[in-house]
Amino acid sequence: MSAATTDPAGPTPAAVILPWERPHGIPDGRGATRAAEARLAEAVGLAASIGVAIVHTGIFPLRARRPSTLLGEGQVEAARAAMAEHGVQVVVVDAALSPVQQRNLERAWGCKVIDRTGLILEIFGERARTREGSLQVELAHLSYQRTRLVRSWTHLERQRGGFGFLGGPGESQIEIDRRLIDERIVKLKKELEQVRRTRGLHRKQRGKVPYPIVALVGYTNAGKSTLFNALTGAGVYAQDQLFATLDPTMRAIRLPSGRTVILSDTVGFISELPTQLVEAFRATLEEVAAADVILHVRDIAHPDSAAQRADVVGVLNDLASGEDAPLDEDWEARVIEVLNKTDLLEEPPPATASSVPVSALTGEGLEPLRTMLDERVAAGYVTEAFTLEPGDGAGLAWLYQHGEVIERNDGEDAIRLSVRLSPTDLARFAQRGPA
Repeated sequence: MSAATTDPAGPTPAAVILPWERPHGIPDGRGATRAAEARLAEAVGLAASIGVAIVHTGIFPLRARRPSTLLGEGQVEAARAAMAEHGVQVVVVDAALSPVQQRNLERAWGCKVIDRTGLILEIFGERARTREGSLQVELAHLSYQRTRLVRSWTHLERQRGGFGFLGGPGESQIEIDRRLIDERIVKLKKELEQVRRTRGLHRKQRGKVPYPIVALVGYTNAGKSTLFNALTGAGVYAQDQLFATLDPTMRAIRLPSGRTVILSDTVGFISELPTQLVEAFRATLEEVAAADVILHVRDIAHPDSAAQRADVVGVLNDLASGEDAPLDEDWEARVIEVLNKTDLLEEPPPATASSVPVSALTGEGLEPLRTMLDERVAAGYVTEAFTLEPGDGAGLAWLYQHGEVIERNDGEDAIRLSVRLSPTDLARFAQRGPA
């Protein structure tokens, strides 16, 4: 355990508690300790991002999960003494707590208790900037809050009732709250369905251009936004913090061949991502489903990089399962792994056919990434021969803009070209009217 001091007049003093169950496959000893410390560090980063002052942290090994408090009696008492010593007002328990466990821990420790899901929802609520992001966060928060409606309002238990022989105990406050939440959830789902339809229309409009879509995915704080800025020259907010950006951003970039692609920066993933958020952000994640190429950005310098990769792949596999799955089953064939933050390593990993080491911060490796991206986009292209009249300047310009001109021969009566372009563009050019 560790402790720190804070100014009483400053941010709210908080503690972060990690109930730790050793994952299968990690032996006792050094490996398990390192994994627990990495998980605690992530939880501290999450808690710090909402502006609280972390004055105490602790790791509590779990031998068995207690239905009432999750932790054992001795652990609850030890934590209570630490909370009182450090003047803790908010405790973040880095685990999923049932409503009963949350309430019992609040009573035992005499302060506010939030679990991992509640903390992530709090962060998302602060970071969402667009209308879509706000709708998604509110839906996720209400879905979570609905399960937290315990009988805290006993003085309002008989909110209203009937009269005469029809009179009864009436509708309790908890029932009123649940009904209001259910009504709001229904409304939000309708609004988000409209968002999905609007996004679908936008994708169809982009399909008429059309430019290939490249989606950035990855664990939160892996450097997606920094890489996005490095590739596009955009000014997307990028900080060394968890969930620095939530709302998707798109920019056009030019590849070495001259072809244009649309780069999309999406929300970051995290281990044990709340199911409410996976469902609520389905509209945003549909951008990944529509992508021609997926760049999986990994923090290769992080000690749990392999586990983070597994978390991202797990969420994407979930999106590829079920009847209405937005992601196709062979999505992994479209993935390029971007091994980011190599500037923090003494020996960067080697490039492979499907991965490239880069440092988005220093720019090292970005050119090989652009080349690999160019090759991946071009893999679905076809090479076609065209013969244009000398005066068909519009057709010539169109081919140069939408394709890659491999060879060109100018004759007196015709211009002959060999052009590599997408099947969609080939069909569009064939439907073009006379020059």
